[in-house]
Amino acid sequence: MPQDTSTCVGKLRLVNVLVLLLLGGVSRAQGTAGTEDSTAIGTDNSSATELSEVIVTAEKRSERLMDVPMSIAAATGDELQKLGVTQISDLGKLVPGFTYQPANYGTPIYAIRGIGFNDTSVGAASTVGVYVDQVPLAYPVMAEGVGLDLDRVEVLKGPQGTLFGQNSTAGAINYIAAKPTRHFEAGFDASYGNFNAYNLDGFVSGPLSDRISARVALSTVQRGDWQESETRDASLGQEDLSVGRILLDYDPRDDLHFELNVNGWIDKSDSQASQFVEYSPTVAHGGYQDLAGLLSAYAPAPNDPRIADWYPPFNQTRPGYPPFYLRRDDNFYQIALHANWEIAKSITLTSLSAYNEMHKDSPVDADGTDTGNEINTLLAYLQSYFQELRLAGQLGDGKLNWMVGGNFDHDQVNENQLGSTTSSSSGIGDLRFHNFINQNYQDVDTYAAFGSLDFAVTDTLIAQSSIRYTKTDDDFQGCLRDVGGELAAAFSQLASSPISAGSCVTVEPPPSLAPVTIATSSLKQDNVSWREGLSWKPVQDALLYANVTKGYKAGNFSTIPALIVGQYAPISQESVLAYEVGFKSTLLDRTLQLAGAGFYYDYKDKQLLGYIVNPLFGDLPSLVNVPRSSVRGGELDATWKPVAGLTVSIGGTYVESRVDSTFTTSDPFGNSIDIQGEAFPNTPKVQLSGDLEYEFPLASNLLGYFGLNEQYRTATTAAFGDAPLFRIPAYGLLDLRGGVESSDRRWYAQLWGHNITNRFYLLNVAHISDTVSREVGMPGTYGITVGYRYH
Repeated sequence: MPQDTSTCVGKLRLVNVLVLLLLGGVSRAQGTAGTEDSTAIGTDNSSATELSEVIVTAEKRSERLMDVPMSIAAATGDELQKLGVTQISDLGKLVPGFTYQPANYGTPIYAIRGIGFNDTSVGAASTVGVYVDQVPLAYPVMAEGVGLDLDRVEVLKGPQGTLFGQNSTAGAINYIAAKPTRHFEAGFDASYGNFNAYNLDGFVSGPLSDRISARVALSTVQRGDWQESETRDASLGQEDLSVGRILLDYDPRDDLHFELNVNGWIDKSDSQASQFVEYSPTVAHGGYQDLAGLLSAYAPAPNDPRIADWYPPFNQTRPGYPPFYLRRDDNFYQIALHANWEIAKSITLTSLSAYNEMHKDSPVDADGTDTGNEINTLLAYLQSYFQELRLAGQLGDGKLNWMVGGNFDHDQVNENQLGSTTSSSSGIGDLRFHNFINQNYQDVDTYAAFGSLDFAVTDTLIAQSSIRYTKTDDDFQGCLRDVGGELAAAFSQLASSPISAGSCVTVEPPPSLAPVTIATSSLKQDNVSWREGLSWKPVQDALLYANVTKGYKAGNFSTIPALIVGQYAPISQESVLAYEVGFKSTLLDRTLQLAGAGFYYDYKDKQLLGYIVNPLFGDLPSLVNVPRSSVRGGELDATWKPVAGLTVSIGGTYVESRVDSTFTTSDPFGNSIDIQGEAFPNTPKVQLSGDLEYEFPLASNLLGYFGLNEQYRTATTAAFGDAPLFRIPAYGLLDLRGGVESSDRRWYAQLWGHNITNRFYLLNVAHISDTVSREVGMPGTYGITVGYRYH
């Protein structure tokens, strides 16, 4: 079971002390510290129409974006603030090919170029790795506060397993926090908008001594209700998220640099309620009829994003449960230490140490009605400890860049899904049950060693090679557990021996049917990720590249209502073999930047929440692997500054995904289907994004600007099976902004509107117990933001 928090913190402190002794207790080396460049945009422009240069750390060293031979989207903190990109789910405004979808119980699902993993468990690793200053956030639910006080964000497309590790088969998102400064700076941003929403952000940065500098940043997001009940006078949708971060930079010597990052967030927002679509009982013919009359008469919600429905507090007693409110009580904190020591000329030793802890208490009512057909509370306790050591350097006057290293990651997941149901299937014979717990505990250790070489074959041709060996040990305990005795009494009729109240009702497979005290399993796997590439620079501002990359996503255990222990059989790791060719170029006197790529993915053992067949119980939910799939497509991005003050950015991605092998699974209504030839869910074929901004002088010390942002995606589906109710139509979203700012960029005021046409669009559709329900995107929002910087 989970370790005591103080034990893990103690381990972190011990490792940090050892790193400090290792880096600080040796003889002084020559040279300067090999720290990362935290400057995203250069300012050395030769003309008012010349595009700024972007510096990224995608390969764990500072490079021009134009020189990195992979597909990358990057944006500065100022750009993100102007566009209203505060969460990972907003990145579709900037990154075609990126998609976000909430799982059936709210867990975020991210995908890039169709590679994603749809699972309801909070302990399910994503195919899109999320990092803050190269430190991983092991699970997507940890990433709510990543948008605070940023220098920039980098989105790396394609498998990133060699440098960023497994579980990055789709790509990686690296957030770079704004760093402490060597002179005093401070600033704030304040916004107010409809639904009585207000955001306050602020930072203070500067030196504490000749060798120490600090930066403190705080943010709070508050909003009133925006959802209205379909059946009664009630509202929902409050947002209450607070985020904080303290950064300390310490340079005890010229060749030694430390960055301490202590951050966290508290979320007490309402969970979003779903919209009712259709009554569809789990037991199609018969079953229990408690709510059949109410649900069959329930009117489908209109195409209005504000209309939804949810279970009202206190209208029913639930034995063993507290009063039900759709109000989260989630919190997260992280302690991370980043150390760089230049041990010799052009050789740097880097250490990354981090401890993450999260508590989650999130009620979810996803059936779209006020009946309590099925509601859940997700209770989870997540711990993650990460340690990486690596050496990097250059040889031959920079002709050879090399890196070697290793890391260790220890994760603990303790998840309980507390469910309450009154449905067509909530009973066995005359014995009914209503409350249950889906229990999932995992203890995961990951060990890895990696290396990379970049060799300049000629002055214009560079060969790149990288490799990582990863070993994972995952120990699991879990079961479907009784609450209050009803479930135990009902399942005692099927089990070979009586089940006591509060015990697991999961049983051994027939013919035994013996109840288990707890179901246990383990998964031990290893893999070798690799990348081979060639890049050619015929001129300074042009790059052609070709890469072949192999990446893996680790196996997993899901949080499911398991009747038999076989449903907990671990899912094996999946792999992606990716082929990509691309180009980057700066043209027209550095006023136009173009980048494009074509890609093909050979996708093996795609992980899927499907079912297994049991002769006694029929189809039962379980994680399964789809043997063969493929993804092919292309993308093109352009940024153009045709005249002074005008910047136009356009990007588009075409993705064609396909299940290539025969594979039988179930559609959302429990029907067996062969999904061969189907496209992946939530994978639109075409995604487009565009942004335009025009800046113009209003007075000698005053500038005006206006801009618009448009994102568009074609139709897709929420699940395999191509059921009409699960189709997600195409949609486009339009944002507008305009404002004034001082010529020295010290202050600004901006009016903005997001989804100004109030476009109705779907995020997900699900079959929850006896209903089909859907989750929708936000309606139009608008407001004003003012900000000031002192430096």
